[in-house]
Amino acid sequence: MPRRVQQRRIKGWRKPAGAVSVARPSRWGNPFPVEHGDHATAVARFEDYLRNHPALIAAAREALRGKDLMCFCPLTEPCHADVWLRVVNEIVPPAPEPQTTASPATTKDNGP
Repeated sequence: MPRRVQQRRIKGWRKPAGAVSVARPSRWGNPFPVEHGDHATAVARFEDYLRNHPALIAAAREALRGKDLMCFCPLTEPCHADVWLRVVNEIVPPAPEPQTTASPATTKDNGP
């Protein structure tokens, strides 16, 4: 199961094999900064942002599905990487095929 990893800038820390950074300034970074330690608001704004960017979601599904995601947020705080993990790994049912409606059968009116 893919998970979130806290990305670090400390001597000796190594990125886990196959993990992908979703921190800023990557393509997958949250454009809404954490202000005054309020991670929840930044994450909520990111979720709203994604709702209006279906092409970004589609690209992320291709690039991030099944991978561990890294960000600098503490693991004890909400993070947009959690949103990405949910969005890219959810099972999306295929779009239903368009149904064709049969045209009404033509009937002859033989009259009285």
